[in-house]
Amino acid sequence: MFLDNLKPKPTKTGFTLIELLVVIAIIGLLATMSIVALRNARAKSRDSKRIADLRQIRTALELYYDKFNTWPARTNDSCCDGWDQGPCGTEETFIQPLVDEGFMGQVPIDPSGGAGTGCYGYNYYVYGAGSYGCDSTKGSFYVLGVRDLETDSRPPAKFSGSGWNCPSRDWQNEFDYVIGGFRFE
Repeated sequence: MFLDNLKPKPTKTGFTLIELLVVIAIIGLLATMSIVALRNARAKSRDSKRIADLRQIRTALELYYDKFNTWPARTNDSCCDGWDQGPCGTEETFIQPLVDEGFMGQVPIDPSGGAGTGCYGYNYYVYGAGSYGCDSTKGSFYVLGVRDLETDSRPPAKFSGSGWNCPSRDWQNEFDYVIGGFRFE
């Protein structure tokens, strides 16, 4: 009997069901967190592209004005309640003359892609001098905005440079990101 106590007892090998479930749950949680982080990073990237496009369009608009002493005309828009929208299906928009004159290399497309109706993409409107109480001595002005930012809410807090208003209208309440300009600033 004494020898029976000296024999090593067999040890269990392997994992219990509980241990396996805990490991699987941890792996699932880490995978979910990674997917969410990747999705957020992609949305931020698309928004940065939209903001860069608007800034490029603004520069092209100012170059256009320097050459022609006027802002590009708005097209007869069927996409966005009177706002010219670039791009809008197969219609030529305010951006096309900027490309045709060489101020831009190509028409920028919203990074989500597609075309169609609604107010997605880049919206443009030209107002006459003094509209909405803005200083009439500065002449006509344009408003350029985007409504479909994915990572921001109105008013835009994280994108510096956004905002355009006149005494009786604030376009920042209509767009996720908006800029505008007078010729003489």
